[in-house]
Amino acid sequence: MYKIVFKCIIISFFLLSPIILFAQNDSVCIKRIPHQISVEFGYRNSFYQNTYLLANGTYALFDVAGKVIPGQLFNSATNGIGILADYAWQLGGFNNKKPAAYLSIPMGYSILLPDNPASKRISMLNYGWTIRHNLATNDKKIIPFIGYGLFLNNMSVDGVPGSVSGHQTQFEGGVNFSTATKLQYFVKLQGSYSSYPKLGYAKSLHFMYADLRFGVRL
Repeated sequence: MYKIVFKCIIISFFLLSPIILFAQNDSVCIKRIPHQISVEFGYRNSFYQNTYLLANGTYALFDVAGKVIPGQLFNSATNGIGILADYAWQLGGFNNKKPAAYLSIPMGYSILLPDNPASKRISMLNYGWTIRHNLATNDKKIIPFIGYGLFLNNMSVDGVPGSVSGHQTQFEGGVNFSTATKLQYFVKLQGSYSSYPKLGYAKSLHFMYADLRFGVRL
């Protein structure tokens, strides 16, 4: 039992605290990889969406009993808010001679609010991996960056039993603003595409989003 617990602790340490090796004058120097925690919040717009695909190729909302809501062939919940936090490890640019790159594990939650009384609120939980590349070294006051993310996405609609899972691909670009402390503030614009496959249908459910986010890094 103690051996199992000890192995779990060792594995967790290496997963949460990666290390890097440097060769210096025929010796090996072990350093912990720098990490960065980010929290962001902002506005989301869905400029293309469809909610549930019917056998005839149209889209509709279902009520709690599983029946199609008459006349409601499109769920117009297109504007909302989102929040996300991630834990990132630095992959390069350790000596500030080159711009840094980061690999992160994010988790976020977003909602789209109804545009009219007939539509329903849509909720989305996403988590996965992101890669972020700075376009300037960390000693600069203003650091532009670009990024790419691949997420698993779970979507639910108010009044509709269950949820549906799919994937989300995301691209982003923004600017970090350095301060006299370790804190960095940032603003970014991101676009993403989500797809939710459904067995028995030739087409999938598709959503496209544009987000304007503000946040802080530590």
